[in-house]
Amino acid sequence: MESIFQSADILLPDFKKTDGTRWAVVACDQYTSDAGYWKTAENFVGDAPSTLRLMLPEIYLGKDDATRIEKIHAEMKTALQTVLQRHSDCMIYLERRLEGGKVRRGLIGKIDLETYDYNKGSTSLIRATEGTVLERIPPRVAVRRGAPLEMPHVLLLIDDPERTVIEPLSGKTAEKLYDFDLMAGGGHVCGYALSKDEQEKAVRALAALSTPEVMKKKYGSADLAPLLFAVGDGNHSLASAKAYYEEIKAKLGAAALSHPARYALCEVNNLHDDDLEFEPIYRVVFGADPKDLTDSFRAAVSKLTGAAKPQSVTVLCGKEEETIQIPSPEKQLPVGTVQAFLDEYLASHPGVRVDYIHGTDAVRRLVAENDGNAGFLFAGMEKDQLFRTVMFDGALPRKTFSMGRAQDKRFYLECRKIEA
Repeated sequence: MESIFQSADILLPDFKKTDGTRWAVVACDQYTSDAGYWKTAENFVGDAPSTLRLMLPEIYLGKDDATRIEKIHAEMKTALQTVLQRHSDCMIYLERRLEGGKVRRGLIGKIDLETYDYNKGSTSLIRATEGTVLERIPPRVAVRRGAPLEMPHVLLLIDDPERTVIEPLSGKTAEKLYDFDLMAGGGHVCGYALSKDEQEKAVRALAALSTPEVMKKKYGSADLAPLLFAVGDGNHSLASAKAYYEEIKAKLGAAALSHPARYALCEVNNLHDDDLEFEPIYRVVFGADPKDLTDSFRAAVSKLTGAAKPQSVTVLCGKEEETIQIPSPEKQLPVGTVQAFLDEYLASHPGVRVDYIHGTDAVRRLVAENDGNAGFLFAGMEKDQLFRTVMFDGALPRKTFSMGRAQDKRFYLECRKIEA
């Protein structure tokens, strides 16, 4: 187990000198259709040290990537020299207080990418929860390739109903590493360094989650390939870290096993944390004829003859909205039904594109901006369906769920060196 989840040399600013609220910035795969968010973030950060300069918001992907990436790598080197300090062999227990008062608890360390496989049919201890879109990986690898640093926004979930790994750490750690408000409604975050004894207890508790006895108790079979970590957020970012490590292995051979890029810094959350919520990720379609889109969707779902429970999906076009009933869906979740339709529709309608949006208000705003935009709203997945579905059926449709709203997503904060 120690080779799967370990302590790491974690790099942080001295928050007595660096403003944490300006340093920490939400994950790059948020607000992908909201340029205003990123402009506001730039104005707020100003010239203060910030992870905003160490990342490429995905809204800008495909727009002068080479120049942007070169600048990001230069900013990383500057941060290493002037801002970041090393905390050796560190694990961090963190508490993220969200707007509204809910507290999400996490454990930060590094995972071994040798124990992770994002490909369909994987039986690795760390698995993707959604289908990996292979064409999304190369542009993300380009950011990582040649970067001296990584910053985690990957959230890994454990199925720990007895709360044996993370919850016992609350209130027992002494060394506080950070404690500040997050920008733009992100809430508040505190991080504490674990003692060696606390680290060892956490690792032992993790190992106990995937024994044959526990697998039989939780899932009814001791013969299933054990699943320890399900990727709750950042599926494609972790897949990109794996792809980059495979590039290094192809060049270095066995020497790559000691390369720092073999590992990736991640935050672990317990699926059974009462304050951890799943939110649906809705779809907004751009550049379509809304009437044709709606008619096509209605016709497609009326022909389905599956055995899944009936579903309903609301389609928004301008000021109009229609809730369409699906009596015999083939997919278990409404998001699967919508995504299967959109995959076919986009393939036959060049120029039409889809984005994945958090929050009904954001969907309605985007739909209202242009007559060629349309939105799909539907019920989300219950979180207790996740592990069993991944183990028995494989990865879910991409962008099935979100762990909270966009502003609740992980903020870049900690760093780790990935250069040899």
